[in-house]
Amino acid sequence: MNEKYLFGGIHVNTLYTLLILFGAAAIIFGLYVMQKKHLSFTKRVLTALVAGILFGTVLQQLFGSESEIIASSNTWISIIGSGYVRLLNMIVIPLVFVAISTSIVNQDANSLKKSALSIILVLMFTTAIAAGLGAGVSTLFGLDSSEILAGEAEAARGQALEDTLTDFQTKSIPEQITEIIPRNVFYAMSGQGSSATLSVVFFAAFLGIVTIGLRRKKPDSAEAFTKFLNMLHDIVMRMVTLVLRFTPYGVFALLSRFVSTSNFSEISRLFEFVVASYLAIFIMFVIHLIILVVYKLNPVKYLKKASVPLSFAFSSRSSAGTLPLNIETQIDKFGVSSGVANLSASLGTSIGQNGCAGIYPGMLAVMIAVGTGVPMDPAFFIKLIIITAISSFGIAGVGGGATFAALTVLSSMGLPVGLVGLLIAIEPLIDMARTALNVSGSMIAGLVSARRLGEIDMATYNKDFNEIEETV
Repeated sequence: MNEKYLFGGIHVNTLYTLLILFGAAAIIFGLYVMQKKHLSFTKRVLTALVAGILFGTVLQQLFGSESEIIASSNTWISIIGSGYVRLLNMIVIPLVFVAISTSIVNQDANSLKKSALSIILVLMFTTAIAAGLGAGVSTLFGLDSSEILAGEAEAARGQALEDTLTDFQTKSIPEQITEIIPRNVFYAMSGQGSSATLSVVFFAAFLGIVTIGLRRKKPDSAEAFTKFLNMLHDIVMRMVTLVLRFTPYGVFALLSRFVSTSNFSEISRLFEFVVASYLAIFIMFVIHLIILVVYKLNPVKYLKKASVPLSFAFSSRSSAGTLPLNIETQIDKFGVSSGVANLSASLGTSIGQNGCAGIYPGMLAVMIAVGTGVPMDPAFFIKLIIITAISSFGIAGVGGGATFAALTVLSSMGLPVGLVGLLIAIEPLIDMARTALNVSGSMIAGLVSARRLGEIDMATYNKDFNEIEETV
């Protein structure tokens, strides 16, 4: 008893928890001071990212990842991190709705068709490349699922995934695509279902097209409704601006919790897969930059200006949550037109995710094929790339979306899905980089499409990063 309590009856664990919370509060106050001194939004976010990693590492070294002290302190720190992510998720559906609907009613029909088609093609093309890259890296490393020993957690998750597969086996890929059309738009707007975001995109696009068609017969009604949509867009964007001001605090809280609770002994057991995953993701990032060079867009300026949305995507593991930052970056820093930026960012949350729906299923398919003795001839890889590209429609842009992408691809390839549970220990670690790649892919789709269609202000894109006024 004497070892656990101090004078006054204060429990030692309680004292440590209070000290940790005091340290977190001091860092958060420091970020607030930076905001009051009008330091740039980018500097604040990157400072929060580094502070979160360092703070989490210190806690990990002092107490261990499974300590009650860390669990207790993270319960309170999570109010900031989880609360911020919930705020972002709260505005995602309204933002997607107004972004798509206003981008349609404020564009002519021909421009809309070209931009939407271009964005979807770029997303699917880059996802196909990512799938082939993931398969190639997995082959290069000789990854073999039979060499990975499953613990109790992995085995339990594997069984759960086997049970989940029942839902996928009863639905073909065409049926899953058909489900994008919402039976009840209000249900879709509540965020329910894996295709909720795409369902909202479909309804918003349908509403925008109807409004355009109404202009010929009832121009007054169409004009009034267009003004209402634009007014709604202004209100939602104001909400976005207010939420984004909490980004540095959210990034710090999310990363400190992740690092402090990571089990590095489990991660080291699957170290080879982690290295292979990060190598594939890094190469895909390089391919993104090469695509920019092909379209005569400076890749260095892209990296500098995209640092904030990519950093947040890395820490939050949510493509959908990064949507507001994605749109803001494309419009204000890259000079992409509002219509193209809204379309690419919104579609990119559920279509053509290069990391979660491309690289990850590609790597798993090869690793499991090797472990189960499935022959891998050229036809296997061609089938894998095609299925991965097609099945990238409707993947949820939140943490865990990669698992469902893998379920769809593996079941379509006739491979066992239960082995996905073997990677439970490293899932959060690789999901961070995958999500950043997803967001990068959607921005690349927007930039390429805007460049091809003349919907980008090159003066804004080429402007030095320090010259851009940040208002968040």
